[in-house]
Amino acid sequence: MKQLENQIAVVTGAGRGIGRAIALKFASEGADVVCVSRTAENSEKVAGEVRALGRKAWALAVDVSDAAAVSAAAEKILGDCGKVDILINNAGVTRDGLLMRMSDADWDIVLNTNLKGAFLFTKSFTRTFVKQRSGRIINVASIIGLVGQAGQANYAASKAGLIGFTQSVAKELGSRNITVNALAPGFIETDMTAVLGADKKAEILKNIPLNSLGQPEDIANAALFLASPAARYVTGQVLTVDGGMVM
Repeated sequence: MKQLENQIAVVTGAGRGIGRAIALKFASEGADVVCVSRTAENSEKVAGEVRALGRKAWALAVDVSDAAAVSAAAEKILGDCGKVDILINNAGVTRDGLLMRMSDADWDIVLNTNLKGAFLFTKSFTRTFVKQRSGRIINVASIIGLVGQAGQANYAASKAGLIGFTQSVAKELGSRNITVNALAPGFIETDMTAVLGADKKAEILKNIPLNSLGQPEDIANAALFLASPAARYVTGQVLTVDGGMVM
């Protein structure tokens, strides 16, 4: 039997990169997947890939920082799917820049997407998880939330906040058999890192003991563990997947 047989997983930021890899990994392990992305085009594309694996899929275009939009999406998801077993809060953006030059808008969009979005989706499904006395919540943070990074004060703050949010909600919901954990990816080959020049990548590799950038599938495999029965006694933890960069 597959590890996630007949479970319903909601994945935000599913349109590409890590979110897409998680959606497909979960589908390959028997889950039906709600693919949430900012654009209908991206969410529909990944939903089609999930269906090609023989699983059900739903596609939703949602601005995760919009409380009304998230509430409406959650209501539709529960109406269409009947339940939710796993929530992956993965949606994220960057707006890098030195603090002295960072605009209020660049601060707000990163905090609202990366942190508030996770809050809104988690809150929307908490009552459902509590009622069914089960649930897995996995928040995709970053090693930048653990160690910081020059030029990423907004991103670091959002990811550090996500880790604190993870630990607090884990304590709130643990008695209801709901686990809440975070993943802290290192430098993963996605659209976010594609903009890095060769010199910058070479500099980064010097600090990674495994001497390579990670792949989205590496994060998907870690997410699968946290969502699987094997992690039933794991909650409030931050699993770093970074090739040994932070230790």
